[in-house]
Parts: sequence; C-alpha cells; structure tokens
Amino acid sequence: MRLEKASYKAVKFACMNYHYAKRIPASVNVSYSVFNDDNEFCGVIMYGYPATPSLNKQFNLKHGELLELRRVALNSKQKITSQALGISMRLIKKDCPTVKMLISYSDKGQDHYGTIYQATNWIFIEESDSSGYEYYVNGKWMHSRHGKGEIKRKLAGKRKYIYPLEKKLMIEYKLKQKPYPKKLSGVVESNADFNLED
Repeated sequence: MRLEKASYKAVKFACMNYHYAKRIPASVNVSYSVFNDDNEFCGVIMYGYPATPSLNKQFNLKHGELLELRRVALNSKQKITSQALGISMRLIKKDCPTVKMLISYSDKGQDHYGTIYQATNWIFIEESDSSGYEYYVNGKWMHSRHGKGEIKRKLAGKRKYIYPLEKKLMIEYKLKQKPYPKKLSGVVESNADFNLED
C-alpha cells in the first residue's frame, strides 16, 4: 500500500463517489491519495485544522497543534483500511511537525461506532448529543447549512476520539480513556497492535 499527497481532483472524486456525505468537507489542509499493491487508486484520507479555537483550548493546545481527521473516503480496493489510516498518521508526523494530537468523530446518526479508530488504538473521549437539526431534502437527510426541507429531525450526535502524537500526551489521555462503544448486535473488530513508531 502506498500513500502520496492528493490533488484536488482526487479529493473531489473520492468524496463524491466513495463517501456517504457526497461532499468535500470544509477546511481540508492535508490530503493523501491511497493506492493498493496493484497501484490502483483507492480514495483519499483528509485532515484539517479545527474551525473553532475552543477545541484547541479543550486540550490545552495552540493553533496548529491539533488536526482533525475529516474524511476517510475509500472504495474498499485497499486491503486494510486501518493500515491506510496508520500510514497517513505517520505521514502527518513527518509533514506537519507542529501537530501534537489528532481528533476525529464517528457519526451516531449513521450508526458508526469508530471501529477504524478502535483498530488503530485511538482514545475514546466522549459521546455527545447534538443541539442541531437535519432536514429531508431531495430524498436524503442533510445538515441545515446545506438546505432546509419541510421534514426535520434532531441530529444524533458524535463519538469523539483522539490520538496524541506526543508520548507525554498519550500517557496523560490514556488515563482518561473511556471504554470503546460497542454495537448492541455484536462486538466491533478487536484492537489491532498499532504503533506510530513501528
């Protein structure tokens, strides 16, 4: 498997064809194209700096020290998704040396539990409810910023995961880790042995 910096064309194609949201997320700063062992394009992994300064403050970090995983838009031609994510995390350490921590969310509304984060040893911090709403527009549910329809429902909220890139922060937040959320109908994939230093 191979990753390289992604072009805007690759980002747009992967977001529109391989991700359920069918849109490019705002404020993407670093993107990687993923290629399998046969050199086939499998999609992209995208990161961006948080839009709200309060998120940095929550972890006592400065601007530029926290990076959010915005999209994993892959077509399943890669062998192991967690391996692709792991490679991208190593590249972030190299390409963005000021970044001390990664953060990402799994969408409760899509019944996502963060299996890929659990497989790569991210730290589960919290589960939150949302005060926002989504609307049914043109046959699908959309956030209010993308349009409003007659039918609306409350957003389901998110599950928050972090991955400290500094050893000191990893030790600190491992002590605060909550048990991984599990699907009621079964158990999510087990934690893989994963280390950015490997």
